[in-house]
Amino acid sequence: MNKLMIAMAVSAALGLAGSATAQTTAMNSAATPITKDNYAMAKTNAEAQYKVDKDACASLSSNAKDICIAEAKGRENIAKADAEAMYENTPKAREHARVVHAQAGYDVAIEKCDDLAGNPKAVCVKEAKAALVKGKANAKVDRVAADTNKEAATKQADARTEASTDKRDAEFKVAIEKCDALAGTTKDVCVSNAKAQYGKS
Repeated sequence: MNKLMIAMAVSAALGLAGSATAQTTAMNSAATPITKDNYAMAKTNAEAQYKVDKDACASLSSNAKDICIAEAKGRENIAKADAEAMYENTPKAREHARVVHAQAGYDVAIEKCDDLAGNPKAVCVKEAKAALVKGKANAKVDRVAADTNKEAATKQADARTEASTDKRDAEFKVAIEKCDALAGTTKDVCVSNAKAQYGKS
C-alpha cells in the first residue's frame, strides 16, 4: 500500500510537469513567435487564472489545500514561462520554460509527499528531486544542441560565402587570362567587361 501511495503521489505530481513538457516540446518544434502584446496578454491571463484556481482551493484544508495551491501556482508559472519562450523565441528562453515545468512538477510532488511518513516519504522526496534534476538536465541538453545547430548553420553560411567568393575570384582570373591573348582596345574592353562581370574595380 505504501508503494502504491508513493507511486500515486509522484505520478500525479509529475503529471503536471509531464503534460507541460509535452506542451513545451510542441512549442519547441513549432517555434511560433508571439507579439509583445500577446505575451503581455498571456501573462495577465495566467495571473487571472491563478486567482480563480487559488480561490477554488479555499474550500480545502490541510495538505490538500497546499497541494491545490502548488498546482495552481505551477500552472501560472508554466503559462508565463511558455509565453516568454514563444515571445523571446531563443534556445535559452525555451530551456527556462522547461525548467519551470520541471520545478512546477517538483513543487507539487513535494506537497504530495507530505501525505506520507517515514521511508515512503523519504523515497517520494528523492523521486521528486530526481525528476527535477532530470528535467533540468534534459532542458540544458536541448538548449546546447539548439545553440550548436545555430552555430553550425552560421559556420556553414560563412563557408558558403567564402567558397562563392573564391570561385568568383578564380573565374575572374580565368577571364583576365583570356583577355591577355588580345591586344589594344579589344584587350581593354575584355578586361573592363571581366571586371564588371565579377564585381572587381
